[in-house]
Amino acid sequence: MSGSLEVRKFLWQQDDSMPRGSGGVPTQRNDEPSKISAEQVHRARMSVARSALDVDDCRQLLDMLGLVPGEDGVPPVQR
Repeated sequence: MSGSLEVRKFLWQQDDSMPRGSGGVPTQRNDEPSKISAEQVHRARMSVARSALDVDDCRQLLDMLGLVPGEDGVPPVQR
């Protein structure tokens, strides 16, 4: 049970650090079509975190999927 509490705390921290969109319907992007938006990264992180068994599992999954910010602060999926 404590694992789920740790994951919820992790989600809370991630949720506070990410900018939020205006609603549930994504807007059309005018940028390069292959770029992934910050909102998409946020949603992917939240989805992974909700399914993780514990904090370590969550970190490992996020890292494997390229959703953890690199040294430059940009996740690999957005480069």
